[in-house]
Amino acid sequence: QVQLVESGGGLVQAGGSLKLSCAASGSMYSASYMGWYRQAPGKQRELVARISSAGSTNYADSVKGRFTISRDNAKNTLYLQMNSLKPEDTAVYYCNVRFVRAIVDDVYWGQGTQVTVSS
Repeated sequence: QVQLVESGGGLVQAGGSLKLSCAASGSMYSASYMGWYRQAPGKQRELVARISSAGSTNYADSVKGRFTISRDNAKNTLYLQMNSLKPEDTAVYYCNVRFVRAIVDDVYWGQGTQVTVSS
């Protein structure tokens, strides 16, 4: 129903920046939440940043002040601007869209894009 494709990952030196993009096949306007998750080697997948349909945002403590989540409704795309990158940010980053339902949420995931930060 909803397909998400991430892009923008790559190799960057510590202190550098990257901007991830998540293009959706359909409109994300009605989605309850749109966000970015990441999974580092040997660790569980964690929430990095999330933005609600109303525009409110939430960030993991580890990325506050460095990452910024945003969306462009005209392009139907979600973004994650990552600044002051650290080696600890190395992970596969996944785009996520969630529709909150009464019983079970409707959740969609992208394939992920690799971000590697060298020191």
